[in-house]
Amino acid sequence: MKSQIVKVLKAAASCTAFLLVASQAVAEKSHGIAMYGEPALSPDFNHLPYANPDAPKGGIMITGESGGFDSLNPYIVKGRAPFFLGTWTVESLMARSIDEPFTLYGLLAESVETDDERSFVEFTLRPEARFSDGTPVTIKDVIWSFETLAEQGQPRYAGAWHKVRSVEQTGPRSVRFVFTEPDREMPLILGLRPVLKRAQWENKDFTQSTLEAPIGSGPYRVESFVPNRSITYRRDPDWWGKDLPFNRGLYNFDEMRTEFYADSSVMFEAFKAGSLSLWREGNPSRWLSSFDFPAVRNGDIVLEEIPHRRPSGMHGFVMNTRDPMFDNWRVREAMILAFDFGLINRIVTGGTEPRIESYFSNSDLGMEIGTPVPADEADLLAPYRDSITPGALEGYALPRDDAPARSRQRRAMALLQEAGWTVEDGVLTKGGQPFRFDILLPQSAGETASVAAIYVQSLQRLGIEARVVTVDAAQYRQRITDFDFDMTEIERSFSLSPGNEQMLYGGSSGADQTGSRNLMGVASPAVDAMVTAMVRSQTPREFQSATRALDRLLMAGRYVIPFWYSPVSRIAYRSNLRHPDRLPLYGDWPGFEPETWWAD
Repeated sequence: MKSQIVKVLKAAASCTAFLLVASQAVAEKSHGIAMYGEPALSPDFNHLPYANPDAPKGGIMITGESGGFDSLNPYIVKGRAPFFLGTWTVESLMARSIDEPFTLYGLLAESVETDDERSFVEFTLRPEARFSDGTPVTIKDVIWSFETLAEQGQPRYAGAWHKVRSVEQTGPRSVRFVFTEPDREMPLILGLRPVLKRAQWENKDFTQSTLEAPIGSGPYRVESFVPNRSITYRRDPDWWGKDLPFNRGLYNFDEMRTEFYADSSVMFEAFKAGSLSLWREGNPSRWLSSFDFPAVRNGDIVLEEIPHRRPSGMHGFVMNTRDPMFDNWRVREAMILAFDFGLINRIVTGGTEPRIESYFSNSDLGMEIGTPVPADEADLLAPYRDSITPGALEGYALPRDDAPARSRQRRAMALLQEAGWTVEDGVLTKGGQPFRFDILLPQSAGETASVAAIYVQSLQRLGIEARVVTVDAAQYRQRITDFDFDMTEIERSFSLSPGNEQMLYGGSSGADQTGSRNLMGVASPAVDAMVTAMVRSQTPREFQSATRALDRLLMAGRYVIPFWYSPVSRIAYRSNLRHPDRLPLYGDWPGFEPETWWAD
């Protein structure tokens, strides 16, 4: 365990001790921490600007989720837990304001302390912080939670933990984490780690799936559940944090319930019938055509579009570069050319949505489309010039939507021929082997399956045999974990403060790590270096340059065939539900619904 290592590290060399003393000299305790600059809210803030402190308490919110659940531990690889279980029942040391790019305010922790280099972070717990069983949250709970999650939890917890050199309890309610290297994001990452009750897991195997709900310190407790059917949460009347300024106006429903459905179409019918409180519609065409049912016409259901200013993220078909068929960028570019986005967008969305042209479209973090790399980004990429995929430096852009299909097909065929593929009797082959692959999707894929079917027809014109394969949720999850796919759907939501998570999505360390989120199989020193530059940036300008350089590498790498994104969220909800008029920067984002909503 890491705690044993800590005992040794506490007797570190005198030069390290000197550096820590120097760090302490410039560090100050604060009520919050921002990636850059100072938090927007002062220490005496009354409530979050997008929350209504006078919102009434009471009522019920019923949401739906596709699939099912067989576990109540959302922090491990095994089993499937309800999506909101951890969010509603377990708290972290700090909490995020979704009205700022990346700023945290104290939750379980009353203060945070770090230095200019972000070489360490120290948190001080609030004396009143309690778990739902009434026992205090202690530093031992914090240390145990962080160590256990890193060593036995999902892989995403391990990555950042490798940057923690040592952990030390520095007072009755304070703990200090010293990092192996400067990283501006590390204090914020640790601030958002869930804190579990150590005593609950004594003499138990944390890695095993369980139907014992975690004892958290959050606003809700699990009241009842039926695996794969439903789970009900009850607001804790004795919740220790209900009067904190950060929580005023949040968590207003007495009861939260999640119902589980076989697929999204069944879930939509349940919403229309009145079984669910709210529905998020991701398809703008269906938004226009399928919401003229009686409950909408008579006013029982309200339709609303909520704008946001967050990046598009990436959604599309990802190619597994571990497969020799997709390890050549020319082949991947041909796959992108064969995707008739204009036709598919018209059929699926009515042509209303813009295409994802960058991993950070809709924000200032996205690369300049089709233009040569600017000087500041070029300096970052210069050491890797010889290994960078063509287009990253010269300027990369997706094929034009209005380009004739035949023109795109000719370009695709030329690239395939350059990669060694030829057409024989109408079949694309190489070394006598046909170009044949599967598009793996879950049975609940919905409109993505329709997109895949259209795409398959386009590929046939190139002599490529693609097949859509759908499997149940359990099989799909296992095959994705094992990277057992040729092409599949990928969806990554990005914030305005990308950082260490980008190493999970595209870092070399995850290329061959089973269960990692690097579905593309990227193993690029240049990508690794850009993520490192992002988290070490000292100014917003440096951060923007590093992020745009990363964007160039990923887009020019041609790993994903991008779909579209929506600059608004489309929500239908029961007319007795309300939310504040003041919308946060991130719009409809975790932390907005149901946190700020209430029942009238």
